[in-house]
Amino acid sequence: MPANPQSTVCATRRGSSSPLILDRYISWEIVRPFLSGLGLLVLVFIGFSAAKQLSLAADGQLDMLVALKLVGLSTLITLEILLPSALFFSVLAAIGRIHSEAEMNVLYASGVSPMRILESVFKLAVVVALITGYISLEGRPWAFRESYRLEAEALAKFDLKKMASGRFVAMEGSDYTFIADGLDLEKGIHEGVFLQRGFQGERKRTEVIVAQSASLPMLNPGQALTAKFYNGYYYLLDNRKRKDVTLEFKQMTIHLPFQEAHEKYRRKAETTANLLASSELKDVAEYQWRMSTPLVTLLLALMAVPLARTRPRESRSRAFFIALVVYIGIFSLISIARTSLEQGRLSPIPGLWGAYLVMIILLWVLLKPPRWMRQ
Repeated sequence: MPANPQSTVCATRRGSSSPLILDRYISWEIVRPFLSGLGLLVLVFIGFSAAKQLSLAADGQLDMLVALKLVGLSTLITLEILLPSALFFSVLAAIGRIHSEAEMNVLYASGVSPMRILESVFKLAVVVALITGYISLEGRPWAFRESYRLEAEALAKFDLKKMASGRFVAMEGSDYTFIADGLDLEKGIHEGVFLQRGFQGERKRTEVIVAQSASLPMLNPGQALTAKFYNGYYYLLDNRKRKDVTLEFKQMTIHLPFQEAHEKYRRKAETTANLLASSELKDVAEYQWRMSTPLVTLLLALMAVPLARTRPRESRSRAFFIALVVYIGIFSLISIARTSLEQGRLSPIPGLWGAYLVMIILLWVLLKPPRWMRQ
């Protein structure tokens, strides 16, 4: 904070560079809590995400590098919400501090209007809104595509040698269910193996292999899996109760189906251009959300300015509580509108834009000077 805010503001009347002085001052007061708050939110999210992904890696379901990539991608996805939220509370904190320390009265006395303060916040908010919009339109869909691809490949390329014993595992892409009592990591041999496969339709049979041990190599996408079983029994059970078959073996080799990573259609990963061409309501809702994130960022930042108004030396807790209620209400309204649009209870026009119209009306109401300033 400048040592003499009066001289700083009064300089705005004398030079051509004067508007930049006020803009830099307001922006810096907002940027400091914005960066620290955003960094804290990102760290908290990374902690929760890392705990989930690293636990999967510890169980052998994910490679460690893949787990770290998924943490980074999920963090990029959440920036779509973290950026406008951090900006909202940063503007609230910065403008609230200026009010509580009577600096705003000095600014008003020096000829700076409330709309001029709003303009300074608007300039900074436009920059953050553009970044948020780019993440929403391009970064977030790309991150979802990469996340789905990595998860699909992880399911299709599962190293059974690292699989914990005593757990049933449904092999992706096949009808096989597998469990083992023990595991010798050095030899890559499972002990006390049970493998079951059920056939549907007319065949109505169940294959069961019970073996003393088995060698199960890594599952690779696009490659057949050859599994070897030692010292056990093979059962072919006829569910129609006609004829069962039992075989005893010293070694049996079976070929499991190809394991392929299938990517299903997910609208969050779809490109914005494809969503625009779609008439499905869920695609329309996703498209409108992506297009509107810059507007949400901008409106939240502007609404924080009147919500931060307090009298000099007045506690800011009341203003913060009201702002928090408004923040929760806004995102609840958007969520309700989006769900209603997806379910067909709300038409694409106005769609989500109706919720933003409510935000604009609320902003206009908040910008009215409070009664204590008009007295």
